Formats: sequence, structure tokens, C-alpha cells
Amino acid sequence: MRELTEVRALLTRLDEVEADALESQDLDFKEWPADHRHAIRLAVDMAVCMANGGGGTVVLGVRDRVVGRSQAILGVPATADPHQLKRDIYERTAPKLTPEVVELAVPEGTGRLFLMQVHGGLPPYTTTAGAGTVRRGKDCVPLTGDLRDRLMVERGDSDVTAVAVAEPVESLLSAAALERLRDLARQEQAPADMLRKSDLDLLGALEVLRDGRLTKAGLLIAGNADAIARHLPNYSWTHERMKSATAYVDRADGRDTRELALPLALQALESRINADNPITTVEHGLHHFEFRAYPTVALREALLNALCHLDLRLASPVLVKQFPRKLEISNPGGLVGGITPANILHHPPLARNPLLVHALSKLRLVNRSNLGIGRMFEAMLIEGKEPPLIVDEESAVRVVFKRQETSASFREFIADEGKAGRVLDVDHLLVLSYLLGHGEIDTAAAAELCQRRDAEMRDILDEMVQVYDYLERGGAGRGTWWRLKPALHRRLEGAGHAERDQRIDIDVAKTRVLNMLKQRQQRGQAGLSNAEVREVTGYTRQQVNRLIHELEAESVRMVGHGRGARYEYVGSVPAKKTKSS
Repeated sequence: MRELTEVRALLTRLDEVEADALESQDLDFKEWPADHRHAIRLAVDMAVCMANGGGGTVVLGVRDRVVGRSQAILGVPATADPHQLKRDIYERTAPKLTPEVVELAVPEGTGRLFLMQVHGGLPPYTTTAGAGTVRRGKDCVPLTGDLRDRLMVERGDSDVTAVAVAEPVESLLSAAALERLRDLARQEQAPADMLRKSDLDLLGALEVLRDGRLTKAGLLIAGNADAIARHLPNYSWTHERMKSATAYVDRADGRDTRELALPLALQALESRINADNPITTVEHGLHHFEFRAYPTVALREALLNALCHLDLRLASPVLVKQFPRKLEISNPGGLVGGITPANILHHPPLARNPLLVHALSKLRLVNRSNLGIGRMFEAMLIEGKEPPLIVDEESAVRVVFKRQETSASFREFIADEGKAGRVLDVDHLLVLSYLLGHGEIDTAAAAELCQRRDAEMRDILDEMVQVYDYLERGGAGRGTWWRLKPALHRRLEGAGHAERDQRIDIDVAKTRVLNMLKQRQQRGQAGLSNAEVREVTGYTRQQVNRLIHELEAESVRMVGHGRGARYEYVGSVPAKKTKSS
């Protein structure tokens, strides 16, 4: 949910963008209907939608499809009572919802807005008439049977892995799977006394036994292939080595190889992937370090995520497609609980299969604090590589890794920083990686990149200036920007790139644009639009605005408004001399 201070800051942006552009999973703007009954119905519907989507803030009294504060902020009428609105929502929802309704004073419209703060609880919620929606991105979509079922999964009410199997435990187990499980846990420094337990005692310590029966979570962890095939008929994995988007060179299936238990499946998939996962050797002082194209940590985290978060009710395997230049790992079942690719780095953790995840977390194979995605990103970024792309396809989640070479200069920098006691987290690494390919970054772009709120991101960027001494800052207010210090930029680019000072770029762009505007004025032609300057410079809209601001001292002005606005040189250009003169 959004704080009052954050909403006030967002309202200042309405002079630049529509409110719709500011909306997200946990934030919506709604105009207050003229009819009182319609207003109550709107508030009830939005409370249900937000509660089913994990909670959020609804700003009532703002039109979402116009630009300009005075046009967008209409307010709520003086007769509207926040306490009565809260009672109306309580009476018209099932289970009962009790959102906080806070009044926010504004100079526009009626002078007041309502902030409805809706807490996520135990969905599904509906109106007393039985209608319901759920927040998905910026929309409220109907709460269909499939979505109701998904919400039940998110609550843990339908944990398939918690179901006990009605067969003797010993007949279900695989000694090979249990020994591999111990090996993996030992690598992650799981408690040694736990790993020394007998098979049944170990399964008991992992809490995958129920009244002397093995649960399906235990079956996935330690079951033999025949038992898994009988009791989990939808579960399997497939690896395909692709030569194109439609043809593969070879294929392996867990049901054919009989490596179905999670520890054996992980081993088989890693082995097949690493058969075409080349190693790069990086020299650092007297040491030689080896790095794979797809880092081991990132690969294991992605595979474990796919294997323990799959939807076992869907007849679809965990699918790994290995292309010449990329690797795709997907599992059946979309993201749950309001998690999206745009918030997954910092969203509170949710498990589709809670018992399975709980057991694996006791062995330290997965992390219940949502650190797995961050570890994936970090493993790629510290080697100077792009982080993975996460795609939610509703019925599946796909993680895409690009095949990339390790950057020796970036890796050496990370190692040296570690020795100096400066440990960089994912936010720092994302910003550094971005700035290696872009001249600069502003707060909004950095916040989107790191999946942070603007206020959080400003603190991180300031830390990178004042504490780490990585960045330099320019501009002020909403026009503030950051870029790499030139010496650091040259170091991170490495010897394979031409050395250059990023501060030269703005001077080159200014000279180029100024000369073009002078020439067009001399020819009697109109100036350049913002879009045309962006084509010339490769800059963003905001960077162009700043460039033109700096060119005002050179007699460059904006002429016109809106889409018809153009930048013109308004000074005098000396006439060209003719041969006779």
C-alpha cells in the first residue's frame, strides 16, 4: 500500500502524465461518480478487487485519462463521509472487509480526495451479491473459477504436496534419491546432525510424514520412479537441445530416464545443460578462475524454482529448452499472489506447494525469504552479464538466460570491492550494468529497473555517490540524473573497449543538434521535434529536454505546444560568403 507522502508525490506528476500511467498492481485512481449509489458500488468493487490481489491503495476522486492536475483531480463531494464509506464496504462484502479510508486535502476540485487502503487477507472475497474481481497488473479481472482456484492455492488450502500416499513408506523410497539429497544439502551446509539421520528419521525431520504415511512432498524429494509415476501422473521434466525454434537435436524425458525424484532430476538437468555450457578462464593476479556461460548458482536456483513451484494439477512437464544462444526453463503454473515479473525481486514470498518448499528450505536447498530470484540475478550480474528475463504466461512461468561471455574487467572489479569490504547487492549491480550501456539514469528509470519505490531508489543512488563513489550526480528535482564516474566506466568496460569519457557525449550531442538547427534556420526550414532530436542523439525524452535547456544559452528555443512543438535556433546565422565577396 502507498503512504500519504508517496501519493502526494505521485499527484505532482499529473501535469506530465495521465493517472493511468502511474497505476500498478497495488495502486489505482478512480473518479468519484456523481450518483451516490454508484460511488458506493465502485468503492465496494475496488475493495474486493484489491483484497483479492494482495492489497493496495485506491485514490478516489481522480480521473485517470487526462493530463494536468486541475483537469484530473475532481475530488469527492463534501457530503461523502469516510467512516460511512468504510461501514458500507463492510456491510456489502463477504468475508467482511474493513479498509482504512483516509481523507487527503488538495487545492483542486472539491478540495478533498479519499485514499482507500485495502489490506490483503484470506481471499477469495466477493460482494454480498456474489460478484468478485481480482487485481492483475493494472486491471480488475473477473474472479472466474480458475482464478478462485488459484487464490485457494495461494492460501495453501489446496497444497497437493501435503496429501499423504496410502502405501507403505519403504516401498515408495529411492535410496539413490535420498543419498543425492544428502549430497546437495551438504553442499549448502545443511545441519550435519540432520543429514546423519536414518532415511525415515530424516523424512520425519523434514516434516513430510503424516501419521506414518509419506506425503507427496516426500515422494517428490525421495520417491522412486514407479511410485512418482503412479501418484503424480502429471509430473515430469523434459530437456530439449534446440537447433531452431521448431526443431531439436536431441531430447530427454524424466519418465524415460527414470530420474524423477527432485534431487535426481536436478542432477540430470544440470548434467545435460552443462554439456553445452562452456567455461571461460579469467586470470586475476596469480589465480585463474573458471566461469560458465550460465553460472552454476543461477542455473541451480532457476531449476529448483521450476521443480518446486510447478502446478502438479497441470499435465505439463518442467521444460528446459537449450538453444545455441539462450536457455529457457519453464514450469507449469503462473505466478501467484500478485507476484509479477515487475515486482518479483522484492515481493513477499509465496509458495504454490508450501510443504515441499518447507522441506527443501530445512535442507537449505531453497530459501523461504524470497532470496532465490535475487541470487539468480546476482550470479549473472557479478560476471558482467544481463540478468535473466522472467515471463509470466498465465499457465506457465518461463525464465530466459542469454548465453554471454564473462566480463573479466567487471568480475575483477567485484573481487577487488569484496576484498575492500564493499559488498554490492542486486540494486547496485543492476545500476552499474545499466550505466555501462547507457549514458545516464534518472530516478524513475532506476526504480523500475530495480523494482523499488522512487524514495528507496534515491537513497540507493545517493549511497552509490557518497559512500561507494561510483556515480556522479547532476540536475535537480525530477530532472536529477546519475552516471558512472569516467574512471570507473573505463575500468568496467575493460581493454576490449575504446576508452571514452561519458561527459564528452553531451557536448558532442549539443554541438550536433545546434549545428543542425542553425543549418535548418539558414535554409528556412522548421526546427526539430523532440522525437527527431531523439533519433539524432539516441537520447530519451527527458535527456533531450535537458539538452535543449542547456542550449538555451545558445539561442535555442521551443516553439509551439504539445505534439506540434519544435526546437528552433532563434539567433542570427552569418550569411555564407559568395566567391565575388
